[in-house]
Amino acid sequence: MKKETAKAKGLAWWQLSLLGIGCTIGTGYFLGSSIGIKLAGPSVLLAFLLAAVGTYIVFLALAQMTVNDPQEGSFSYYAEKAFGVKAGFASGWNYWMTNLFIIGSQLTALSLLSQFWFEDVPLWLFACVYSILAIFVVLMGTSGFDRVENVLSLIKVAAILMFIVLGLLAVFHLLEGAGQEPSLPQTGTAFFPNGLTGLWGSLIYAFYAFGGIEVIGLMAIQLKNKADAPKAGTIMLVGITILYMVSLGLAVSMTSYQSFNEQESPFVTALTSYSLAFFPHVFNGAIIVAGFSAMTASLFGVTTLLVSLAKNKHAPAFFQKRINYHQLPLASLTLAICGLIAVIVAALLLPDQLFEYITTAAGILILVNWIGMIISNEKLLKHSILRHVVNGFGIVLMLAAIAGIALEATGRPGLYLSGSFLICLILLTKLVKKTTYKRKEWNGYKK
Repeated sequence: MKKETAKAKGLAWWQLSLLGIGCTIGTGYFLGSSIGIKLAGPSVLLAFLLAAVGTYIVFLALAQMTVNDPQEGSFSYYAEKAFGVKAGFASGWNYWMTNLFIIGSQLTALSLLSQFWFEDVPLWLFACVYSILAIFVVLMGTSGFDRVENVLSLIKVAAILMFIVLGLLAVFHLLEGAGQEPSLPQTGTAFFPNGLTGLWGSLIYAFYAFGGIEVIGLMAIQLKNKADAPKAGTIMLVGITILYMVSLGLAVSMTSYQSFNEQESPFVTALTSYSLAFFPHVFNGAIIVAGFSAMTASLFGVTTLLVSLAKNKHAPAFFQKRINYHQLPLASLTLAICGLIAVIVAALLLPDQLFEYITTAAGILILVNWIGMIISNEKLLKHSILRHVVNGFGIVLMLAAIAGIALEATGRPGLYLSGSFLICLILLTKLVKKTTYKRKEWNGYKK
């Protein structure tokens, strides 16, 4: 009877797929893609296609490990199983810091989007307001948060579909506008206005827009049928890729790539010259609502993740302790709030460059985590030569995206920021007590 009840409470594959969409489509795409367009021009479409391929390779690696051995710790557990406790420690803390950067990126994006209506209000003040609201939501507790996320996921998708419909109307001359004739570039120079270096530099922002695939691994343990994890992730990725490619293709066809900037959503920029007084306001509002939801979910995630790290002895034990009020892990939440305060201070000191810096840093840490997933998969499972080649190609793509940041002066501070954290993490990892796993049979694969 208990098993039946537990199964009834499990997620269906489509629910996990929808939850993955909610965690993936965020302000990194709605706003961060502007940076990619500014760097690469129309060739940003190729960057997003390459990022989709790389993300799918990571997903296959994670899904295969999840199906063979579903574990609550997901990729952190697999890293520890493959390479020992030091790898588990590094993987867990890297993911925690990645999420903290993602929160900072989302918080900054929400503040920038709010300046669409209130240009004279400083960025740091909006950051304060959204931080307080997010903390309030966490303190109140939200049972059924997954259901709310599913609804807000639909809002995000609806916003993109709204732009696609309006973009198609513009392409077929059913919308009046004073801008350029919607068209895709006809020459190589027009497609690669900044050459291959522009495409290379934009890769990190394309990958960042797909950040969130980890949720398939983390939430797969809640599936009614664990074997449905690959199907949930595949449908999620295919759907997101189609939405991204079509919407971005329309955006770059409707106005010059030089018009895009990180202060405004590319979809609002693309429709600026059309007589659609309602669109910028409705679209901006939808992004803010959805982005705030994602930021709050990330804050929940960071808080919960630190509790898990403490349970696995990868963090001080006091981070596990909860107070009676909604069973909140107070120490864990306090550390996350310190991260929010750091973002507010940064918004005060670097209001113009903050979004690009934090987004770049978050993107790099995501890719480091993904490379770790592929390497763990290689260590734990047996593969054909073709699969080894595919995994290697995925790693090369992600290393290329990280290296591409060094080509752009505006992205280098994010590279230095993430690099500094990784150096500190390596030094901390050396202090962790070394544990060697006994090599046991791992769901049919002997190591």
